[in-house]
Amino acid sequence: MCRLFGLSSAPRRTRATFWLLDAPDSLSRQSHRDPDGTGLGYFDADGTPRVDKAPIAAYRDRAFAEDARQVESATFLAHVRFASTGILDARNTHPFEQEGRLFAHNGVVEGLDALDDHLGEDRSLVRGDTDSERFFALVTRETRAHGGDVTTGIARAARWIAEHLPLYALNLVLVTPDRLWALRYPGTHELYVLERAAGGQHGIRHLDHSGSHGRMRVHSEALAGHPAVVVASERMDDNPRWRLLEAGELLHVGSDLRTARHRVLPEPPAHPLTLDDLRPDAAASQKAA
Repeated sequence: MCRLFGLSSAPRRTRATFWLLDAPDSLSRQSHRDPDGTGLGYFDADGTPRVDKAPIAAYRDRAFAEDARQVESATFLAHVRFASTGILDARNTHPFEQEGRLFAHNGVVEGLDALDDHLGEDRSLVRGDTDSERFFALVTRETRAHGGDVTTGIARAARWIAEHLPLYALNLVLVTPDRLWALRYPGTHELYVLERAAGGQHGIRHLDHSGSHGRMRVHSEALAGHPAVVVASERMDDNPRWRLLEAGELLHVGSDLRTARHRVLPEPPAHPLTLDDLRPDAAASQKAA
């Protein structure tokens, strides 16, 4: 299953070290198939978005994902992909960038011809083949139509898909240079948030998060002294303050780390999909590793 990770330390820029595939020689790692791409998104000091990604399985080159990459930003977005739609290619690897925002998604949306028709000219925002990037293009269009209001853009895009297209899951994380959004919909996959005080639960610790499935590890000594908000597909440490987002909940983390929650999708999808409804490759991509 794809793994999502987002972090905001805004307004402070934080240096963090990412391993997108941890413990490469472990038995647990060897027991699972290779992922189909890994990516890290962040922002330069002037707000320029940066995306560092590779379709790992396409080139059989794990070095990109296993090497620790240390970068500085107020917001970060990381993703490990298991492909459900689109060939193994860099243009289909998350995160995606549109109009200065970065986006990653975990789920499956079908009826892409109908989505393409609905996008119209905004289909030009999509460079690859994935349902995820098309969903992002709809978010971008709705955000633009509502004066740059990303919360409204995400809500309206997700509602349109929930009402019109067959879907399995729409979990997402979207970041700008100083803000973060996360949506869990419906309740298919888990998505957690941690409002982390400086030093963590004991007040003296740097941040060192490691997923239980050996897919991602994040380390930041700077966060021993500064708070942060973290969003992830799984609890990544033993802090008791991890909270599972509700189905249909959209989280917004502001430029001052204040959080706002909106239940933007209280109803289930009009055309829900189950694993049995999906193509074999799509179904495999949605199962927990």
